Amino acid sequence: MESSCQESVSNKPSSDNKEKIEILLKATGNAPILKTKKWMVEKEKTVAAIIEFLRKLLKLEPTDSLFLYVNQAFAPSPDQTMKNLYDCYNTNGRIILHYCRTQAWG
Repeated sequence: MESSCQESVSNKPSSDNKEKIEILLKATGNAPILKTKKWMVEKEKTVAAIIEFLRKLLKLEPTDSLFLYVNQAFAPSPDQTMKNLYDCYNTNGRIILHYCRTQAWG
C-alpha cells in the first residue's frame, strides 16, 4: 500500500482534476507544520490512507497518536472516502483537514 498511497497523493496539479480532489492539511496544536499544505488525492482514497500518508510525512512512530478533523468539527471515520467528505464538507472546492498529535475537537 505504501507505493499506491504515494502515487495517489500528490502535490502536483493533476491533468484530470475530475479524478482528484484538493485537500488542505493544517497543523493544529503541537503538530509539526508541513512545507506543502495542498495535496491532490484520488476521490476514492479513504481517510485511513490519508492518515497513513500523513504519518509517513511527519515521520511518526507506530505508537505516536495522530488525529484528523474535518473543518475543525469532527473526526471522520477511517473508511470514509474523500469524495463523500468533499460532497458534504468542501470549502471553496477543497477539503480542509486539521491534524494534531493530541485530541483537539469532537
